[in-house]
Amino acid sequence: MIKNENSDREAKVLAQHTYVCMSLFKARRVIDQIRGRSYEETLMILELMPYRASYPILKLVYSAAANASHNMGLNESDLFISKAEVNGGAIVKKLRPRARGRSYLIKKTTCHIKIVLKEK
Repeated sequence: MIKNENSDREAKVLAQHTYVCMSLFKARRVIDQIRGRSYEETLMILELMPYRASYPILKLVYSAAANASHNMGLNESDLFISKAEVNGGAIVKKLRPRARGRSYLIKKTTCHIKIVLKEK
């Protein structure tokens, strides 16, 4: 019996080197809506969502689909999001001058977003 090996193939995209500049809780709110959905449905959801986090995630989904179709020859209509996770990244710390020579610390959080597409 011959087993079809195409069902095990997956395309990964990792936006770690760019350090997406947003809170991981704001990004997780969007990622939780698209996890497990098909590629076309994901694109519709992300384009209509009012959150600022949906644009970088939309770019990542496009990139993962382009990787899958170009590098592995997978059909984009058969793809679905099998794994999507958001982890915390580096925290950029800045000092803001305040009254009487004091300073307050401003913490700018970043996150790493990982999206994996699989073929149905």
